[in-house]
Amino acid sequence: MKILVTGGAGFIGSNFIHFLIGPKNHHSQDYEVLNLDKLTYAGNLENLANLSDNKNYRFIQGDICDGKLVDRLLESGIDAIINFAAESHVDRSLYDPDLFIQTNVVGVQVLLHAALRHKIKKFIQVSTDEVYGSLPPDALGFREDTPLSPNSPYSASKAAADLLVRSYFKTYGFPALITRCSNNYGPYQFPEKLIPLFITNAFANERLPVYGDGLNIRDWIHVEDHCRALSIVLQKGREGEIYNIGGRAERTNLEMTETVLKLLEKPKSLIRFVTDRPGHDRRYAVDFAKIQIDLGWSPIYSLQEGLAQTVRWYLSHEEWWRRIKSGAYRDFYEKHYQERLP
Repeated sequence: MKILVTGGAGFIGSNFIHFLIGPKNHHSQDYEVLNLDKLTYAGNLENLANLSDNKNYRFIQGDICDGKLVDRLLESGIDAIINFAAESHVDRSLYDPDLFIQTNVVGVQVLLHAALRHKIKKFIQVSTDEVYGSLPPDALGFREDTPLSPNSPYSASKAAADLLVRSYFKTYGFPALITRCSNNYGPYQFPEKLIPLFITNAFANERLPVYGDGLNIRDWIHVEDHCRALSIVLQKGREGEIYNIGGRAERTNLEMTETVLKLLEKPKSLIRFVTDRPGHDRRYAVDFAKIQIDLGWSPIYSLQEGLAQTVRWYLSHEEWWRRIKSGAYRDFYEKHYQERLP
């Protein structure tokens, strides 16, 4: 199967490419991956450095909003598209919403229209549980039929993209699916997000900024469990369906912060409460019974096991995250990939 992975140099996208064609996958020869990534600040080709010479992997720098480029890539005989490409940091969306609309909505429309013309066999839109809005304290998790109620420019842009994907299935019979996952953590996550930021800050004995009272609740899933779910959806998911993906691990942000400090043997005095961000959703949690029953997927990692592994990964990859914090990671593309562009 020849797959176009968009946004494959980011956190979840790069982990998914590793999952499909990395050395741990005994079926890696079954897939050929074309990775299209714009290489914005969060795109890091060092995430995929060990695949740069893999004959089943090719990288192209480009924008999903570039219709001519997307057309040219699809002419090479792509079977499926998995769209990870997105501006994804909520805080950034509060100050630059235009960029989120351009990438997360217009970009998806460009992909959909090109995929329809080229008769792509499967299109997976990787979305987020944030499109559902904020969940009341005692409510059951979001279901796939829960009404969308986004509360930030980021989540609104993802909800709009989901509706576009649905419309292409309903109007054109286009073979599209949507997945909505809870908060991911694990290797290669850009250190502006909560878990890697707190691990790297605590390691350096720097303050850990916790929004508000720290009691906002998220459901956490290890990125490898998410990638395994996406692989199953790619193989067996039914066209037109939405699949929630969750980790069954709800924790407050304060609990997660304290767990990270404990794993690193650092004091709680590093915690610093800061002014809450506008429109901060209080709780997310998803009901993933559908993908569990229909496709046989369940998370494998416990939160305790996954967090401990993640902390170990960041400690053993200090050069990787220090190069990101210094900006030096941007040099990797110049040295290894620029001359390969068409």
